[in-house]
Amino acid sequence: MNSVLAWKPAALLRFWPGIVIAAVIALAASFISSSYGGPQLLFALFIGLAFHFLSNDPVCRPGIDFCSKGVLRTGVALLGARITLPQVASLGATTIALVVAAVLSTIGCGYLLARLLRRPLQEGILSGGAVGICGASAALAIAAVLPQTRQNERFTLLTVVGVTALSTLAMIVYPLLVHLARLDGEASGIFIGGAIHDVAQVVGAGYLISNHAGDVATIVKLTRVACLVPVVLALCVIFQTRGSSTEVDLPALLPLFLVGFVLTMLANTYGLIPPPLVELLNTVSRACLVTAIAALGVKTSLQALAQLGWRPVAMLLGETLWIAVFVFAGVLMLR
Repeated sequence: MNSVLAWKPAALLRFWPGIVIAAVIALAASFISSSYGGPQLLFALFIGLAFHFLSNDPVCRPGIDFCSKGVLRTGVALLGARITLPQVASLGATTIALVVAAVLSTIGCGYLLARLLRRPLQEGILSGGAVGICGASAALAIAAVLPQTRQNERFTLLTVVGVTALSTLAMIVYPLLVHLARLDGEASGIFIGGAIHDVAQVVGAGYLISNHAGDVATIVKLTRVACLVPVVLALCVIFQTRGSSTEVDLPALLPLFLVGFVLTMLANTYGLIPPPLVELLNTVSRACLVTAIAALGVKTSLQALAQLGWRPVAMLLGETLWIAVFVFAGVLMLR
């Protein structure tokens, strides 16, 4: 509700300095990415980190907080415009089962690694969900329903950095791997779409192999994105129940951004959204996520990230290896 009220003109007058800062950082990151290549979200994060000194400014802080929460949830809600139900159904039951199993097992892997490395279990769930579903976007969506603590905020930023960097590396390495394994276009697309974290890197790696592999990889990846709703809703129920006797400020049981995600996906499925509007919604969603990442970067210092230590990095690497091996083994069994 707060994020909706924040769009009122009176609230925007109070928030505009921070909103402008985050928007300018997002535009700079977009310009660098389009002009020189590279991951847009990572650029937004790094530029935002350089302006951390503004996070304690009483004039800028309200807008920065709003971008990191309200704008973030708007971007996640609009992700549904990328998906239609027939796209998911065209993969077949076996492939869909493999994708869902990969997502769930990766979240489970994160949970176990968090216990093994003696880190908070929320960190294992967050990193496992980011690796298993859709990278930085999933990390931001899951973080929105976890207890809002400073440690969780810092870990969310580290997860965004980690999954973006690992996705970029995978975009280069995985096409070589499928070539060495002599996988056909469909099998290559299933592996690429099932193992790489972020949507942009999946598309890049898939079409680097072939057009058919790129098409299959995109649909597989969007199927993983569709898992965002049930996973985040389940986590919301879990943490709402566990936090009922605490003073932690938890979101509503059914967050509005999840409702928006489902409605947008259904509207796109039944052709209620014209193709030009679908493109516009995808652009707006991406812009919201980049702006939210920029704001989160401003709110976090490198010193605070360094205090997390090596264990969170080990979790991300372990989860990345797990989902790659799991999907690759599944693809070999389906051949």
